[in-house]
Amino acid sequence: MQTEAEQQEYNPQEIETRIQDIWTENKVFKAVQDSSKEKFYCLSMLPYPSGRLHMGHVRNYTIGDVISRFHRMNGKNVLQPMGWDAFGLPAENAAIKNKAQPSTWTVENIAYMKKQLQSLGFAYDWEREVTTCKPEYYKWEQWFFTQLVEKDLAYKKTSAVNWCPHDETVLANEQVHDGCCWRCDTPVEKKEIDQWFIRITAYAEELLDSIDELDGWPDSVKTQQRNWIGRSEGVEMSFGLENSDEKVSIYTTRPDTLMGVTYLGVAAKHPIASEAAKTNPELAKFIAECNQSTTAEADIATMEKKGMATGVKAVHPVTGELIDVWVANFVLMDYGSGAVMAVPGHDQRDWEFAHKYGIEIKQVIDAVEGSDIQCNLDQSAFTEKGTLINSGEFDGLTSDDALQAIARWLENKGLGQKQVNYRIRDWGVSRQRFWGAPIPMIKLETGEMVTAKEFPVELPTDLVLDGANSPLINNASFQDVVIEGVAGKRETDTFDTFMESSWYYARYTTPDCDTAMLESEEANYWLPVDQYVGGIEHATMHLLYFRFFHKLMRDAGLVNSDEPAKKLLTQGMVLAETFVTKDAKGTKNYHTIEEVDVEKDSKGKAISATLKDTGESVILAGMEKMSKSKNNGVDPQALINEYGADTSRLYTMFASPPEQTLEWRDDGVNGAHKFLKRLWKAYTDKALVEVTTFNSDSLNKTQKEIYRKTNQTIEKVTDDFGRRHSFNTAIAATMELVNAIVKFEIKDAVDQQVIKHALDTTVLLLSPVVPHICQELWSLAGHSNYVVDSKWPVCDKTALVQDEILIILQVNGKTRGKIEVAADLDKESIEKVALADTNVLKFIDGKTIRKVVVVPGRLVNIVAN
Repeated sequence: MQTEAEQQEYNPQEIETRIQDIWTENKVFKAVQDSSKEKFYCLSMLPYPSGRLHMGHVRNYTIGDVISRFHRMNGKNVLQPMGWDAFGLPAENAAIKNKAQPSTWTVENIAYMKKQLQSLGFAYDWEREVTTCKPEYYKWEQWFFTQLVEKDLAYKKTSAVNWCPHDETVLANEQVHDGCCWRCDTPVEKKEIDQWFIRITAYAEELLDSIDELDGWPDSVKTQQRNWIGRSEGVEMSFGLENSDEKVSIYTTRPDTLMGVTYLGVAAKHPIASEAAKTNPELAKFIAECNQSTTAEADIATMEKKGMATGVKAVHPVTGELIDVWVANFVLMDYGSGAVMAVPGHDQRDWEFAHKYGIEIKQVIDAVEGSDIQCNLDQSAFTEKGTLINSGEFDGLTSDDALQAIARWLENKGLGQKQVNYRIRDWGVSRQRFWGAPIPMIKLETGEMVTAKEFPVELPTDLVLDGANSPLINNASFQDVVIEGVAGKRETDTFDTFMESSWYYARYTTPDCDTAMLESEEANYWLPVDQYVGGIEHATMHLLYFRFFHKLMRDAGLVNSDEPAKKLLTQGMVLAETFVTKDAKGTKNYHTIEEVDVEKDSKGKAISATLKDTGESVILAGMEKMSKSKNNGVDPQALINEYGADTSRLYTMFASPPEQTLEWRDDGVNGAHKFLKRLWKAYTDKALVEVTTFNSDSLNKTQKEIYRKTNQTIEKVTDDFGRRHSFNTAIAATMELVNAIVKFEIKDAVDQQVIKHALDTTVLLLSPVVPHICQELWSLAGHSNYVVDSKWPVCDKTALVQDEILIILQVNGKTRGKIEVAADLDKESIEKVALADTNVLKFIDGKTIRKVVVVPGRLVNIVAN
C-alpha cells in the first residue's frame, strides 16, 4: 500500500473535486431529525447573491464549517444549511441597466455562487436550501404579516422618513450612515410618506431584559443593542400655552433641571410650528428646510443646530413664567411628542443653541459639596448631577431625590407623571421598489384596508423596469382585485429585505413544509440555533430584528424558545493592501495588485510600488477593507484554482483570530500551501503502514515525548475549537506537532506505531479546517469511513504527566545552563543537582553562595559574589 502512495504528489484540484463528488453523491451532510442524539444547529448568515464570493464570505463560511465538522465528530447531530437573501436593490438596478428581469440576474448569480461554495467543500445540507425571492418562501412571510395586522402589531401611518433619492426608497434609521445611504453613499433627504410599520416597541422591554440571557453573545453586540433600545426613566409633563387651553407634552430624564427651562423646542412638523408658519413666511421657509433633513438620530446629533422662534409663549408649570417656543431642527416629530424642554444651563446642545440665539441661561444644579467638578456656564453647560439651587422649594435636594419629589409635585397638580421611555422606534418595513415581497394588503374602494386571504401575493416576473417607478404602480393586472364584490387595489410597496432575513433560520428547519410557516415538531427539535456566525455590523439591524421576529413567532405558537440563537460569533473584516494614484484633479484611482510592481520588506510588507505599464509611483494606502470600488479584492476562485480550497480555508483560519481583522498577505497563502504539502509528505512517508496498538506505559523517553506532544495537541485543539473558537492557535499547535513528527527518527516498530498514531491524530484534528486532504490521507491509510464521521480524538491525561522536567539554571539572574530532573524531585535535591552542574560551577568558582532560590518546575537561581 505504501510504495505507490509514496510517489503520489499532492494534487489538491484533483483530490478536492473527487471528494466533493463523493460527498454529494452520498448525501454525507444531509441532516435528519434524531431525538436520540444531541442536536447542533450551526448557521452562518446567508449571502446576498451579488455575483461571486469575496474573501469575507470565505472566512465567514469556513468558520461555520469548522465548528460544524468539529461538533459532528464529537457525536452531535449537526444541521448546517445555506441559502440566499435574494431580494434587494442590486438585482433591480442590474435589471434596469441590462433591460432584463431581476429574477434572471439573481438566478444566474445564485448558480455561480453555489458552485463556488461547493468548491470550497462546505458541509451544507443543500436539500434545505432556501431562496427568499421564491414565492414558496415569502408567501409565509406575507401570511405572518397579516396575522400581525390582525393583532394590531402591524399598522400603516404617514411618517417622516429617510429617503434615498438615488435608490428612490425609504431607509431605516439604522441604514443611514453619516447622513448618507448605507448602500450608495447618496445624501439622505427627509420625506413624508405612507408606511407600514411593525410594533417592535411593544417588545422593547423584553428585548432589553432578555439580553442578559444571551450568555454566548459578544458583549459589544449586547451593548449596542442595549443602547439602541435605549430604556430611560423620567417624567412626562405638560406646559400650557399663553392665552390658550392647549398644552404641550414633553418627556425628560432630568426633571431635576425643570426650574432651569428657558425655552421649548418643537419639531418642524409640530402643530404649533405649522400654525405659526401660516402667518410667518420666514418660519415657513425654515420649516421647509428642516423637512429636507435626515431623520437619523446619529446625524442630528452632529449637524449644525438651527432654530427660529414661533412667537408662541409657553407657561412654565411650576413658576408660571412665560418662555419662548422655538422650532429647532434637532427635534423630531416621531420621537416622543415632538417637543422638548430646553435647559441650556445643564444640557450642552441646549447651551450651544441658547448661545447662538441669545437665550437666557439659568443655573439650577450645583456640584455636590466637596466635589472637584467646577461649574462655569460661560464656557459650557454643567451636565453632571448634583444639588438643586434656584429651584424654590426643591433647593438642597440631590438630583436623584429631586426626580422623585418633582414627579410627585407634578402628579399632585395633574401636570405630569413618571414614565419609562424607549429610544427604539417601530420598524418601518415598506420599500418603494419592485424587487421585493409584495406587502399583502388591499385598500377597498370604500377606504377600508384589508389583508389578503390567499398566498402568495406573487410578484409578477414579466414587468418592464424603467428605473423611474416601480412597475407595480398603476399596473391593473397586479393591483386590481375584488373582495366579496367590492373593488380594491393591492399595496404596491414591497417588504424591507430585513423581513426575509429575520426568519430564514427557522425555515431551514422545515423548508419543504407547504401547509404551514413551520412544522412545529422538527422546527423545535433544531431551534434555537446553537452557533450563529456573522459580522458585527449587523448588531442593531439584522440581529435585533432576528431576535424580535423569533419572539413574534413564539407568541404565534410557531416556536417554543425565547431567543433565536444561543451563541454568536462575529468575525472581523478581511483587509488588503490598497494601491492608489491621483490624476491632475486629485481624483483617486485604485489599482489591482496585478497592475503594480511592489517592493516588500523582509516581513512581506509593501514598502513601495510603481505601475507596471508606466512606472508611475503608487501611493500605498495601507490595509483597507477588501472591496470592488478599491480594486483590492482577492478572487476566491482564482485562489482555489491555483492552490485548492484547503489552502484557502487554512489561510483564512490561521492568519488571525476570527473576531479580529485579517490582513491579507500572499506569502501567508504560500506558507499555508507549503504546510499542506509538508503534511502530505509526512503522512505518505510515515503513516501508510499497518501497525498494532502500543502500550503507552512501556514507551521509551523519545516515544513518550512524541506521545505527550500528541496528547497536548489534542487537549489544546479540542479547547480551541470547542470553547475558545481560537482556530489560529489550534492550527499553530498542529503545525508544531507535524514539525515534531517530521524530525522524529523511526528506529523500530514501536516508533512506527507512535508516529502513526500522531499522524492519524493530526489528520483528525485538522479535518474540520482542511477536510479534503484529510479525507484523502484517511482513505489512503485504509480507513473506510468518512473522516467527518470518525470520533474526535480524546486526550490521554496520563500522558500529560511528565517523568522528567526541564529546569533552567541561573547565576545571579543570568541563564547558565539547563538540566532535566525527575518530575517528583524535591527542592533540596534539585538544589544539589544544580550546584553540581559543570556550567554552574564555572560561574560560582571562588565566590560565596549567598542564596539559592528554587522555583519548582521552572528554574534555580544561585546568588553568589
